[in-house]
Amino acid sequence: MPKGETKRRPRTRAALLQATLETFAESGFHAATIEQICERAGYTRGAFYSNFSSKEELFLALFDAHSERIVQRMTALVDSIASEDLTLRALVDVLCEVEPAEREWYLVTTEFTLRAIRDPQAAWVLAQHDARLRAQLARALTEHLARAGRTLTVEADELARLLIAIREGGLAQSYVEPDELPPGRLEQRFLEPLLTALTADSRTA
Repeated sequence: MPKGETKRRPRTRAALLQATLETFAESGFHAATIEQICERAGYTRGAFYSNFSSKEELFLALFDAHSERIVQRMTALVDSIASEDLTLRALVDVLCEVEPAEREWYLVTTEFTLRAIRDPQAAWVLAQHDARLRAQLARALTEHLARAGRTLTVEADELARLLIAIREGGLAQSYVEPDELPPGRLEQRFLEPLLTALTADSRTA
């Protein structure tokens, strides 16, 4: 592969992924076409197919990138808190943050999840990516809770499942009734007592 093409490839992929996110959020996964994505990104179909084979592969690449960004952002925010100030309340404040752009991603991932519920093959593939996200989240939670002086009394993977369910369920209600339930409000109210119940104080053990 020519050197110029090697250097351009990450930029091409990044542009295609951003165009995909915008197109999926605007038109929906099923209605969006590869032509629309290429036009928005400013690339040809040839450039598309040299990086991705299908819309499903695009979504999964978006899923992995979003998962990694969320976990990295959470870790950076927690790491910025001094150890003596890292309490469950401080950790909950980090977990409750919802960026405005999250609504766009929620529209995209919800439609693909519905597709996976109907299609066993899509469900199997999505489950593999879900599992990787949970593993990242479980490791991060275990480390952050340890810094806060807490030890999990349940499986970290199960807690990750629960926190994802709470976040996705809360966002669904928030996006339908944004004035009644701002994003993150449920987590702000209930995550601290939940984490208290599911952890033990390791500093007094």
